[in-house]
Formats: sequence, structure tokens, C-alpha cells
Amino acid sequence: MKVTIFTLEFPPYIYGGVGVHLSNLTRYLVKFVDIEVRTVLTENSLEEEYWNNIKVKRYSPWSSLLNKTVDKFKPVFKGYSLSLAFVSEDIDSDIVHFHTWYTALGGLYAKKLYDVKLVSTVHSLEPLRPWKREALGTGYNLSMWAERNGLMECDLIIAVSEGTKKDIIKSYGIGPSKITVIHNGIDETLWKPIVNEEVLRKYGITKPYVLFVGRLTKQKGVETLLEAAKILPNHIKIVLVTGKEDDKLYLEKIRSIVSKIRNVVWIHKMLPKQDIIPIYTQASVFVCPSIYEPFGIVNLEAMATETPVVATNVGGIPEIVVDGKTGFLVEPNSPEILAAKILEIINNPDLAEKMGKEGRKRVLEEFCWRKIAEKTYNAYRKVIGG
Repeated sequence: MKVTIFTLEFPPYIYGGVGVHLSNLTRYLVKFVDIEVRTVLTENSLEEEYWNNIKVKRYSPWSSLLNKTVDKFKPVFKGYSLSLAFVSEDIDSDIVHFHTWYTALGGLYAKKLYDVKLVSTVHSLEPLRPWKREALGTGYNLSMWAERNGLMECDLIIAVSEGTKKDIIKSYGIGPSKITVIHNGIDETLWKPIVNEEVLRKYGITKPYVLFVGRLTKQKGVETLLEAAKILPNHIKIVLVTGKEDDKLYLEKIRSIVSKIRNVVWIHKMLPKQDIIPIYTQASVFVCPSIYEPFGIVNLEAMATETPVVATNVGGIPEIVVDGKTGFLVEPNSPEILAAKILEIINNPDLAEKMGKEGRKRVLEEFCWRKIAEKTYNAYRKVIGG
């Protein structure tokens, strides 16, 4: 069996959960199937190379198009032009598997041109992210259109949670028989408790601290956490490790809020594993205050490092975090409740330790990538009738 994967994110270009997902899944999935990845060409990558025995082909979006495009429409035109570039060369795979709306039309084109089976993993849904209209303007109409048409053509849709499956059915009216749930996972051999005080000194972090890791977008609920920070005692630090922002206006908004809060340490860049894992490990509590979260790999990262979690009761999070056992679940946009649960964990070290141990135990039992790769392979077999 051969599978061609369409994605905007792939090593070394990773800025969110999709890139983390694919960099891990493909390493294990390649043991079952022949994999080719088609993705975007970046400054630090080659047009064609092998990564962990996986053939990777990279393409450039049309500069002649993007140079003349209004800034807010550029992400949409980038996705559209990459989708055409991905199918410009012959595809001899049994399956094309696309990720996110950026490559949805590429998947659709591949099915029409090369008569392949079409699979998509839904990591999030455009209709449930209305704040993107602020960044994309009316281009948001096209991102939703691309996603809808790509998913409608799929022979199989993989949802990263039961919550996401329900959202797909509700948003697009796609029948449940065409959707299977396969959770995200984590490399438990890499993500484990590692204590390194030097890493904390390197970034100016002092204990006790509350950790947030995620893209800088309204979706992630950063503003709610910053409101909670105002309630917490000043000796408790809030450490924000944020990836790529949705847009510059939102970046400036968060920068303005942070400048008025004394107990925030803000690291606005993706950190290497050797730094971020000890930062997870030594946090008193990890917080995921998302407004919308189909899954939330960051919660697994925290649990794998034996750090208790306070997260919102939305999307796929309740399928990861067990309330009262591996952490606490709270309602979104509730800074007072969020602050109270953070304090409950910090003020009860025995509870924090117990939750941390239970979190890693749950990761080992349910969320290892090797198990998820096998489930994905079995889903492929059903698609092609094997």
C-alpha cells in the first residue's frame, strides 16, 4: 500500500498541532505503508529528500499570484496554489490523505485526476473558528468552501476526537458511517519527566509557575489565562510559550495586556524539545484554556511529563483529561474558576503529584503513537478493501 500525504506543516516547518501530529504519526506509520509527503518548500528545506525513510517533495506557492494578493487573502491563495502544485506531478498511490483546509482542494483534485481513494484527518473545523474572519476577511468564506468540498469528496474522514466527529456531522451533514475516530498521540519515550533547573534559569522562569503552550490565537483562550493571572498571587508566575500568531493585531493586543501584568514570563517562539520538556516537567500546573479545541496535544505533553492539567471542558479535551483524576476541567471564558483550580493544585502538592502520576499512566495506556499508527493503517485497509 502507498499513501501520499498533503500537508502545509511537516518537518522542519512546524508551527502547530498538525505538524506535531504528522511528524510523529508518519514515523510509526511508515512501518506499515509506503509514504510520500507533499508539502510546502521553506528556506531550510530541499525540494526533494528523505526524512525517516519517507520521501518528501516540497512545492512553492505561486509567487506571481501572492505578490499581487491583498495581505489578508494570502493564506487562502497560498493554500489554493499549493493544492494545484501538489497534483501537478503524477500520483501513483492508493490513497491521498490531506490535512487541514489548506490542502483540501488538492485532495479533491487528486481524486478526480488520479482516481485515488481520499482520506482526511480533521484537526479542526473552519465553521467553528469564526474569529478567523478577522484575519482572513472574506477569504474566510473560501477557506470554509475548500474544507467543505474536500471533506465531501472523502472516502473516509478521521476525526481526532468523538467531539470532532459530532462537529463534522453537525457542520457539514456528513454521515457518521464515513467518519472514524482516531485520537492523537504522543511519543512516550521522548515525553517523560525531565528535571533541569538550568533550563528555567535560561528563560528567567522561577517556581512556582503555571504553564501555557500553544499558538497565539483567540482559539487558545490566552486572554482568559491572563485575566486569571491578575487574580493569582504575584509569586505565582504565568509562563506563556506561544507559537505563530494568527495575525499581527492579535499579537499586539496580547503584548499590550502582558505589559500590564507583573507575573508573566512570555516566550514567543517554538522551543526545542530539550528545553520545553523540562519546562513542562517543572511546572506546578499546565493550563489549556481553549475556547475551541478538537483535541489538544499539549494536554498529552503535560500529562506525559507528570504535570497536572487544568483545561476547558470543550471539544476533545474531556476525552484526554479526566476531571478530578489527571487534572480539572473548567468552563471556557471563566478566569475566576480557572484561577481557583490552579490554586487548588498548587496549594495541594500531594494532589498535584497524584494527578501527575495518573496523567502519565493514562498516556501510556491510551495515547502512544505506535497504537495510533496501527489504527490508521487498519482504517486505510478498509478504505481500499484490503
